Amino acid sequence: MVAWQEVMKPFYFGAQHRKLFGVFHAPEDGKAARSGVVLVPPFGHEALRVHRLYRLLAERLARQGVAALRFDFYGTGDSAGDDEDADLQGWASDVGLAHRELLRSIGSDRRITWFGARLGASVALRAAPHAFPRVHRLVLWDPVLDGRAYLAQLGIAHVEQLELAHFVPDTRWRRAVERDPLALSSECLGYAVAEPLRQQILELKPNVPPAAPNCAITAIASALDTPTSHWCDAVGAAHSQAALRFVQFEHSLVWTSDPFANNELAPAPALQKMLAELQ
Repeated sequence: MVAWQEVMKPFYFGAQHRKLFGVFHAPEDGKAARSGVVLVPPFGHEALRVHRLYRLLAERLARQGVAALRFDFYGTGDSAGDDEDADLQGWASDVGLAHRELLRSIGSDRRITWFGARLGASVALRAAPHAFPRVHRLVLWDPVLDGRAYLAQLGIAHVEQLELAHFVPDTRWRRAVERDPLALSSECLGYAVAEPLRQQILELKPNVPPAAPNCAITAIASALDTPTSHWCDAVGAAHSQAALRFVQFEHSLVWTSDPFANNELAPAPALQKMLAELQ
C-alpha cells in the first residue's frame, strides 16, 4: 500500500499576494487519475462542520482513481488573508485557480467536477461560466440561493450559541433578531462577515434566472428546500436545454451546530450519497 504521505499532499498555490492552502489527494498505487474533483468549501462554521466529511470524500475518491483537491478560500482557514478580505467574487477566482491547479497536477485533458456545499455551492455557480478549461459538471449540496434567509438563519444560530455559552444570557440578543433578522449578521458563529461580503450574500435570490449553464448541474437538497426548487424551476424556464437535475436528499447533519448526539461529524448516508453522485 502507498504510504499516506504519498497520496495526500498539503501545499500552497496561487500568486504571491494571494496564497491559497490546498490538499491534493492523488489516486492510490501511483495510478494516473481518470478524472478530478475540486471540493469547494462552505463559509465559516459550516466549513468546520463539513471538514471531516470533505476529507473522507476526497480519500474515497482517490481510492477509486479520481484525484481530489481540497482548499481554503483566501481570508479563511490556512490560506493567506484576513476576514475583511472575504468576498464572493474573489472566492470565485480562487475556485478557478484551484481548477487549473488540479488540471496541472493530473493532466489538462481530464474531466473536472466541482463539488460545493452551502455557500461554496453558490461560489461554484458564480465561478463556473469563467472556468478555463471549462468545468464539466457541478454538484451542489444544500446551495445557498436565498442570501437574506441564509444570513437570518445564521443570526438565529449565533444567538442560540451565545445563550448557551453565557451563564446569564443577554435578552437583547434575542430581541434584536426578532426585530430585525439581519441585526447580528456582521458576525456569524464567531466569524466576521465583512460588509462587502454581506451585501454580496444578500444579492443571492432564487427567483432570478441565472446565465445559461455551460455544464451539467446536479442540485442536492431537501424536498422542503424551497429556494433550491425555485431556482431549479427558474433555470428550467430560462434554459430549457440545460442539463440540470434536482436530487431530493434528507440528512442528519446540522450545518450550524456543534456535534451533539445524533449529529455526526460525517453522517455515513451523506458521505455515501455525495460519493455516488460524484461517481
